[in-house]
Parts: sequence; C-alpha cells; structure tokens
Amino acid sequence: MAEAKHIRVSDKRQITIPKRFYEQLGMEETLICELRRDEIVLRPAPKADDFSEDILRDLVEEGYGGEQLLTEFHKRKAQIRPAVESLISEADEAAQSYTGTGDEETESL
Repeated sequence: MAEAKHIRVSDKRQITIPKRFYEQLGMEETLICELRRDEIVLRPAPKADDFSEDILRDLVEEGYGGEQLLTEFHKRKAQIRPAVESLISEADEAAQSYTGTGDEETESL
C-alpha cells in the first residue's frame, strides 16, 4: 500500500520532502517533476550515465545505425551535461532566494 503524508506548500510554491521518503528513494540534488493528469509526481533524476540507454533506444527508433548512430549518440550525450547543470543552477537560485528554514512546512509531520 502506498504511503502518503500531508505536506505544506509555502507561499513560494516550495515543499519539504519528508526525510524518510527522501532517504528511502535515494534522492540527491535533482528530481524529475512530472505532471500526470491531476497529480504532481516527484522522482529521483537519473544520473547522467543512465541516459545512454535512453539515448540509444531513441536513436534506434529514429532509424539510426552504424557510424551515424555513433555520431548522433555522442552529439546528444554531450547535450545532457549542460542541460542538467542548467537545471541545478535554476534550483540553486530558487533555494538561495528562500528565506525560511523549512521547519514551518514540516512542523505538522
């Protein structure tokens, strides 16, 4: 059975993930935030190395093969790190502008 907790959303639309959830899922610096109909789903972001299989799968589905496959794979893989760094930078900026401690949001947990 799924476990649920009520958490508060701050005026700045920020939440604090319960520590046990965070640790159980092995979360790190970044998460994937996905909108599914009327739900928001947060899950650990895969490490950059984990994208290789996804990239290759997409390229094969797009019809790449042989030397073209290798060339396009390296091109797309090189684009991942800058994208992840951009996401981390945006998250850092949002966190730095937050003035609270997070305690208020987790007090009722």
